[in-house]
Amino acid sequence: MKPNLRFLLSDPAHFVALGFGSGLWPKGPGTAGTLAGWLLFPLVRAPLTDGLFAGLLVACFLFGVLACERTGRALGVADHGSVVWDEIVAIWLVLWLTPEGFGWQLTAFVLFRFFDIVKPQPIRWVDDRTRGGFGVMLDDLIAAGYTLLALALLVRFLG
Repeated sequence: MKPNLRFLLSDPAHFVALGFGSGLWPKGPGTAGTLAGWLLFPLVRAPLTDGLFAGLLVACFLFGVLACERTGRALGVADHGSVVWDEIVAIWLVLWLTPEGFGWQLTAFVLFRFFDIVKPQPIRWVDDRTRGGFGVMLDDLIAAGYTLLALALLVRFLG
């Protein structure tokens, strides 16, 4: 099944799992979802303390497990390409821990997309063996970890 606007609006879980509509982008929905997350980040992050933002990330991850599971079942594919909430939550984590400045954020965006697409081990192993909403969310969390490690190395050697 190819999701559309009607599907997006048919269930709050679908609305969230499809990244508020960004997952409906026909070419590269994962990139569109990551971009949506980047654009939403300042609005979500600004009013919150670090502790509240960390709590929000955990809540978004846990809700994402449920929303992605429900939406995947409705679409008949556990990790349908249009499901991008995992990218949004992961890029929020990455941007929260990224040095300030547009250049660092752009680097974080590119690195995250690279790791999410290429899926180096153990991301590929998790993606292949972990099912349902938890698997959908977990592989992007690991890609976020790789991104943060690469950023830390770049900061250490360049910045």
